[in-house]
Amino acid sequence: MRSLLLSKTVVIGELGLQHRSKSCKQRMFHTSRMLNISHLISGGIITNYSCTSRCGHCLYACSPKREKKYIDKEILIDIIHKIRSLGCHSVHIGGGEPFLNLDGLKMVVKVAHEMKIDIEYVETNSSWYKDMDSAYSILTSLKELGLSTLLISISPFHNEHIPFYKVKGAIQACRHTGMGVFPWISDFYKEIDAFDSEVPHEMREYQKKYGFDYFAKIPSRYWIHFGGRALKTFENVFEKRSHTDILASNRGGCHELQNVSHFHFDLFHNYIPGLCSGFTIRSDDLGKPISPDKYPIISTLFQSGINGFFHMASTEYDFQPSDGYISKCHLCFDIRRYLVLNRKVSSKELGPVAFYENV
Repeated sequence: MRSLLLSKTVVIGELGLQHRSKSCKQRMFHTSRMLNISHLISGGIITNYSCTSRCGHCLYACSPKREKKYIDKEILIDIIHKIRSLGCHSVHIGGGEPFLNLDGLKMVVKVAHEMKIDIEYVETNSSWYKDMDSAYSILTSLKELGLSTLLISISPFHNEHIPFYKVKGAIQACRHTGMGVFPWISDFYKEIDAFDSEVPHEMREYQKKYGFDYFAKIPSRYWIHFGGRALKTFENVFEKRSHTDILASNRGGCHELQNVSHFHFDLFHNYIPGLCSGFTIRSDDLGKPISPDKYPIISTLFQSGINGFFHMASTEYDFQPSDGYISKCHLCFDIRRYLVLNRKVSSKELGPVAFYENV
């Protein structure tokens, strides 16, 4: 049986782990509490994963190489209905870069307004800014549809891809049109503005100007969730621990999966539990206990934690850990990437595949 598993794509899905007996799964889950996303507090909608940048801290591994697809109206309407049904009445809009499809963004703002769900802000890296006249026209059209605020990204990670004149121009255009600005974060403004604003600047330029430890200090100044590409970017900044130490110090279930204080839905009709990018739950499956048959990995993590997931991966998929990890999330991500890219596991709960390909 082991040789068959090594030579074929493994499918995880409606029937659960194909080679695990039903009685075994029943023993694992029938007495335990199941993950149930029954209400939502605050979160957003990802309109697209394509982006003009490939930022080193991006939680969702967005980049110019990601599919150019944008959320369509029918899926958006379904998602908003689900969000409202679970008690949330406002969202933010993010990506990727939402402004890559201006008509699509206008549709999102219009539909949200018609469905009486408030858009707190739209996130942008300002790559769309060309000049004040065109920016004024763009922002005025969005403001007329009901948009009130832009979150404008300001960080050295973004400046590696976006010239700062675009950021300054977008902020100025917002002020001219009466569009609110949420600068994320203004603490970096003077440091970035000290460089030539007409061109991007690599992180090594910041280190040369502000000190070699500049990069390592960024997480203490800027909220970064250590998932997605941030794990790879910062894995040599923080102290690593062996997988045995990680497992020994994390015996419980991963209840971060039920965090609804900063949720996201994406353009493929998926709910991303907690901030665990690379995991997906179909929006139709929210509001009721998550089935272990349909979501065996998420269910294992929720109830048995990283220990249960590591045991599953090592015994059933021959996963071999690396020398060290900065956290249990780092180990979890390494296992998932191995399953998707090395073992070609096809699973509704692991995706999009392009996320793992672009980290």
